[in-house]
Amino acid sequence: MRHFLALLPLALLAACSPSSPPPDQKPPQPKATAIAQDTPDNAELGSPQWYEWVDDRLHISDDGHGPDRGSSEWNNAVQHKLGQEAPQSPLGSPQWQQAVDALLRTRPAM
Repeated sequence: MRHFLALLPLALLAACSPSSPPPDQKPPQPKATAIAQDTPDNAELGSPQWYEWVDDRLHISDDGHGPDRGSSEWNNAVQHKLGQEAPQSPLGSPQWQQAVDALLRTRPAM
């Protein structure tokens, strides 16, 4: 009986230890990788492709209805969707576009 009681803590420790996933299962991909694949890596800031990507990420337009991409109304909508994380640069400026781009590349899609 003493021998059994002496081994009990070791058995409990082994049962509670995390195990590695089976070799045939791949570990889940990080979200940042998935996000990066969706971004237009070669899109120039302010280009139609970049505006489309931002619009898709933040759902500014609804089935083609909404402000024109790049307009002051559209920029305000982007700023509103970003909330407290929104850049403080003048709306639509190159600095603002760069900050929006950097922010959207690092956060999950809405």
